[in-house]
Amino acid sequence: MTAPIPYNHETELNDVLERCNQVRLAPVPNADSLPDGFSGTLGHFPVYFPEEIAHAAGLLPVNVLGGGNKLELKHADARMGSFVCSICRSTAELGLNGSLQGLSGFITHPICDAAKHLAGIWARNFPEQLAQILYLPQNVNTPGAVRYIASEYQRLRGELEKRTGRSVDDEALRASIRIYNQNRRLLREIYALRRDEPWKLSCTESYILTRARTRMPCEEHNALLGRALDAIRHRNLRAQDKPRVVFVGGFCEQPPLEMLETIDDNCYVVDDDLLIGLRWITDDVPETGDPIWALAESFVERSAASPVQHDERKTKEAYLMEMLRASKADGAILTAAKFCEPGLDEQVAWSKHLDQEQIAYLVLEFEEKMTSFEQMGMQLETFAESLLFALA
Repeated sequence: MTAPIPYNHETELNDVLERCNQVRLAPVPNADSLPDGFSGTLGHFPVYFPEEIAHAAGLLPVNVLGGGNKLELKHADARMGSFVCSICRSTAELGLNGSLQGLSGFITHPICDAAKHLAGIWARNFPEQLAQILYLPQNVNTPGAVRYIASEYQRLRGELEKRTGRSVDDEALRASIRIYNQNRRLLREIYALRRDEPWKLSCTESYILTRARTRMPCEEHNALLGRALDAIRHRNLRAQDKPRVVFVGGFCEQPPLEMLETIDDNCYVVDDDLLIGLRWITDDVPETGDPIWALAESFVERSAASPVQHDERKTKEAYLMEMLRASKADGAILTAAKFCEPGLDEQVAWSKHLDQEQIAYLVLEFEEKMTSFEQMGMQLETFAESLLFALA
């Protein structure tokens, strides 16, 4: 009789990370490869999208995050200028080269002029898909903000019902909210673990775990995160002599994985705004009452901070300082995607404030199609050494 193979937490974590990385690199599911229970896919652009509404309509939400540094642009440059950020151009390229032809629709947001105009490009070139702008308010401090968001969500609900021929009733929405609430709790645990024991989970590993939700059902993602958390807690790794930093600037266009690996080589990233749209709601959405109102109210009252939203309760300086304080960070890495106006504006304000507070920081610019990281590696090594020298 063969003895059972002993359970190994590191092997379990590697298996989960491998599955998540495969999903990150895989094409958008087509009609033949859709998970059970879904009739189509709904693409949406960063930063935030109420995925619960698509999920309840039987559409798999797919967060379209550009083409990365392996995609060659052949068609998009004929539709938009070279001065437009890389994620908008590569997203258009993915549509034009057929990679996203299986989408039932594509929803973008007015987070900037370039993102807003993606809907027009989509509608002209892909008339068979639902092309919409979801108008979420940049200023949420007005008295009618929740009522306005709820009306936009109801409009979206109606559009998806027409598209799928399926009624999206309140109970289906509540069921989806329960599933996504579990996901939010698991992601909060991931980030809490990174703050408390960053040597057990790198920024790169955390990113791969989180990003998997952009291409898989939330139910499956919950199961993977549960397995990963158990394995991470049992991970037997020693803390290294690295400074603790927060990373900001990855709210929309995503930095290349190699950039995150380069940062991990030199620092412990104890908090970040990577994929912030997947963690936008910071607490559980109420699971009783009107689900549309609950989602709309949560966007205003239970939401993260970002350069694409102006909330006087969460100024750009205040939320960065809170990240630094809560994570007990030694310094900050301030990044911005090339040609990203919201990100570059925020970077200037952050730099000025950290200078006043005498907090160490490093300014980096990135582009999703970057392939060389040697110079950035030297900058990070120098920055990390300066932080460690100051702490000595």
